[in-house]
Amino acid sequence: MMSYEDLPYAGLKVLDISQGVAGPHCGMLLARHGADVVKLEPLGGDWGRQLGARYGDNSAYGIAFNRGKRSLALDLKHPDGKAIALRLANEADVVIENNRPGVTARLGLDYDTVVRENREVIYLSITGFGQTGPNANLPATDSVMQAFSGLMSANLDADGLPQRINLLAIDVVTGLYGFQAVAPALYRRATKFGSGGGGAHIKTSLMEAIGAFQSAKMIEFELEKGETAPLGVPVAMFEAKDGFITINARRDSHFAGMCSVIGLPELADDPKYRDVPARFANADELMPLLREAVKTRTVADLSTALSAADVLFAPVQDYGDYFQNDHVRAVEAVRWINQSGVGQIPMPIIPGIRPPSEGDPMVHAPHLGEHSREILSQLGQTDEDINALAASGAIGLYAAG
Repeated sequence: MMSYEDLPYAGLKVLDISQGVAGPHCGMLLARHGADVVKLEPLGGDWGRQLGARYGDNSAYGIAFNRGKRSLALDLKHPDGKAIALRLANEADVVIENNRPGVTARLGLDYDTVVRENREVIYLSITGFGQTGPNANLPATDSVMQAFSGLMSANLDADGLPQRINLLAIDVVTGLYGFQAVAPALYRRATKFGSGGGGAHIKTSLMEAIGAFQSAKMIEFELEKGETAPLGVPVAMFEAKDGFITINARRDSHFAGMCSVIGLPELADDPKYRDVPARFANADELMPLLREAVKTRTVADLSTALSAADVLFAPVQDYGDYFQNDHVRAVEAVRWINQSGVGQIPMPIIPGIRPPSEGDPMVHAPHLGEHSREILSQLGQTDEDINALAASGAIGLYAAG
């Protein structure tokens, strides 16, 4: 067992049959809170292991969202594999799946099947567009949903071209909302356990999650008839002499401070710019003046001066800059952990969860099938049984090295 006695979900059994990022993220959060999460993977592995560059049998995304789990490689189309999976589901407190509607039912692990034997199960189903509706069976990835949900329309480049956020933001957000839904369901189950009314089938989707995430922008879009105003002027990215810096000087005092820093103090007293409504009305004339002045200064010089003037700003850093930042290092916001088969990797701390430390199994991302033998042994299978299951193709065993 990977759970620790002092963690809130110690002793909780989770069967994670999801793949990719959204479902696995929810499972990882449960694991980091102490749950024993069995990651059930096809013999070829969760496709999340193949996102981006490969490192042995894993990827950065596979590592990030499967930490603290135990991997069981298993063929759900093999009768013996299916029987093992169903037994694990029937003993689980939580089951997580993220197939298209109907797929998990064909595999014999859907909620209706599991709940017959496991009346108190908390069962989380994640889909792209939801369980019903015209798009229910359409494929939906993070990039598809960024376009569909309107997120790209709120993220335009200088030429007005909609841009994709270059990370799997929607999948990650969906995993967070999934965890948020499972946690209160577990509380309700704890208060009603044994009454037959503590279980739940939670259904959510990428579409619902990113809709919730964009609530304010959607409300603003409707109220402003599609012409959403900027948060303030100036609130923008600026090009400096040697890099980029974002400056938020929408408040009058901050605007005056910025003008003083960049050598244009007269703008703060100009009737065209002296207050928020005036800056909104004259943004097209104001912004080029500010941009030209900022271009003459270095990022370091601007940072020192803006900080002294108490103006909101931040230099644009890459991840390497973030790792080496004095503040990040001082508060240990990123820990460095050795991942088997990969080496030292950065691991940002998760809010509210005990920070990771070297050698902590709760932050180890398993190799494919690394715990197959261990899990099946706990189900009462002998070594001979396990070897026979592997020989028949029902399960996969990890061979180190």
